[in-house]
Amino acid sequence: MRFARSQLDYFSEVCRNDEKKRESDVSMKWILALLSVLILGEMVPARADWRDTAEIVLSEPQPSLMRVVVNTKARRVYVYEGNVVTASFAIAVGKKGWETPPGEYQVFSKEVNPVFKNFKTGRVIQPGSDNPLGVRWIGFWSDGKTQLGFHGTNQPELIGQAVSHGCIRMRNKDVVALFEKVSIGTPVIVEP
Repeated sequence: MRFARSQLDYFSEVCRNDEKKRESDVSMKWILALLSVLILGEMVPARADWRDTAEIVLSEPQPSLMRVVVNTKARRVYVYEGNVVTASFAIAVGKKGWETPPGEYQVFSKEVNPVFKNFKTGRVIQPGSDNPLGVRWIGFWSDGKTQLGFHGTNQPELIGQAVSHGCIRMRNKDVVALFEKVSIGTPVIVEP
């Protein structure tokens, strides 16, 4: 493809005017100018992008204000960012004698497609439809041998009940959403 002299002059002018900008900006304007000629058959002046007009304010990084609050009576978990609830999910909690322990904890582990090991029998269940942990595990409590956490389930019909051995069961789609929101160290508050 051949370009008219005026087109080449235009390309050169775009680059000369942008010598003070970053090399990637110059390349992008070249590409945009070339595309305008190829597609429209005419010159279209490049517009200023957001970086030319943006105001940048530097500040110290702020600690995350995210926290997870479990309301065992309401059988719901709430994700807070500051004082705003950004997500809420139905849950199942610990049954009588195995109540989910109230207190303040932190997320200490996260697993995709966890392997279940029965704490009574030692039986191991690999990831899949028979695994009672579902598709995600988010650990927040341990006594050194046993762990409690949020997890999916292979029995979603039990959500809303007190049926677990202390863990917090969630629908698989909900635990995936929670998994994406929390990080190691995210505070977990279990209300009585």
